[in-house]
Amino acid sequence: MDFAAMKPADLRGLIRKGELTGPTTSMCNGYAQGNLVVLPKALAWDFLLFCQRNPKACPLLEVADAGERTFAQFGKGGDIATDIPRYRVYEHGELTGEYTDVSKFFEERNDLVSFLIGCSFSFESELLEAGIPVRQIEEGVNVPMYNTNIPCTPAGVFSGNMVVSMRPIPYRQGPAAITAGMPRVHGMPVQIGEPEAIGIHDLAHPDYGDAVTINPGETPVFWPCGVTPQNVVMHSKPEFCITHAPGHMFVTDVKNVELKY
Repeated sequence: MDFAAMKPADLRGLIRKGELTGPTTSMCNGYAQGNLVVLPKALAWDFLLFCQRNPKACPLLEVADAGERTFAQFGKGGDIATDIPRYRVYEHGELTGEYTDVSKFFEERNDLVSFLIGCSFSFESELLEAGIPVRQIEEGVNVPMYNTNIPCTPAGVFSGNMVVSMRPIPYRQGPAAITAGMPRVHGMPVQIGEPEAIGIHDLAHPDYGDAVTINPGETPVFWPCGVTPQNVVMHSKPEFCITHAPGHMFVTDVKNVELKY
């Protein structure tokens, strides 16, 4: 099945049926993908402020009303609780389970507020069009992601450090100018070539996702990542939170080009 050429609504339908449970990288070419954070309404204001204060790591695309299971602007007709291949549930900062369907949590309480956050998968098509390789697509694995020593600006109960995604880029090719025009999907890299400077000491063992090959003549390039909220949740320990599993995104109906300057 050609997932790259599939329309988002059709892909979400397969996910809803449980027929697709893997990472969504390179699927629905040209369409934006998003990270998910779901919190009780009592914590939603603090998290909204957190996103506003940390727009590189948490570029906010849409917020659903409390209890609502659809992103009306980015995925009308979609179901937030079923249309992501794999979810994570945290309670008091502890990962308590992974699920392919989190409907029961929405049914148990009507105060859940869902946040859709931009994803770096959206600028990968721009890199490919510029002739810049995207290694995890070539190798058919999840993008490598790492915890860093870069502190986020706290807001209310939320605090913690940034998570970054990494793509090895040939020295002669500069991706920064390409992604700079897409701040709603993380924009500029935060570090190029010196992982130790941001607290990363072993590229072969990412904290999330899979390791990829770094060939001679390539340098690791690091972008802010929408998995940052999961690191923040583990640090801040809110009573309850649902997220996507890293690399398993909500595929939206909005084209990547609509998120450019």
